[in-house]
Parts: sequence; C-alpha cells; structure tokens
Amino acid sequence: MNTRECLECGDHLKGRIDKKFCSDYCRNSYNNKVNKDSKNLIRNMNNRLRKNHKILSELNTHGKTKIPRNKLYDKGFDFQLFTSIYKTKTGNTYFYIYDQGYLALENELFLLIKREI
Repeated sequence: MNTRECLECGDHLKGRIDKKFCSDYCRNSYNNKVNKDSKNLIRNMNNRLRKNHKILSELNTHGKTKIPRNKLYDKGFDFQLFTSIYKTKTGNTYFYIYDQGYLALENELFLLIKREI
C-alpha cells in the first residue's frame, strides 16, 4: 500500500487517490509559498502604478492641466509605467495610468487629462 502525505504539512492523506492536501488551509498555504515571487512582482508593480495614478490625480484637479516635466519628476513619477497608450489620427501619443493620462508637449511641458470612463 502506497502512503500518501500532504504536500504542506506531511500528514497522512485519506480519501481520493489524487488528493494532495489534507485541508484547504494546507492547500492555500502551499500555493501561497509557491506563488510568492510572482505575487510580489505583481504587488510591487501595482504599487508603482498606483503611485503614478495618485501623482497625476493630484496634479490634474480640473480634468485638463499643463505642467512642466520636472514637477512630475520631483514627485517621483515613473514614465516607464503606464496601463495603456492611445494614438490619435494626428500622431499624438497619450499614455494612460487607468483613467489619468498625459501627453508630452513642446518645451518640457505635459498635458494631463482625465479620460471619462
């Protein structure tokens, strides 16, 4: 007879032949350990996106605002992170963090806009 053990706690398993865990707690605990790195990556990325969104929201209180680039940099804005890109027929490229967007203008200025969802 083949003895089977819980992958998390090592307790003897009873029941179905393909059972891997003795309880939901052990299954969740095991999967949380296995997925820890990918969850941390996603959590960190979401935190950085949330920070970018907060910066744009605080600077763009009227739905449309022009500001200098250094104001974004000073607040810690990360230009590498955005959730979507919108290109207009005229060739302008808007970068969005959820509903908050920006467009690079001349002379180190940016147009901040809020997309109505």
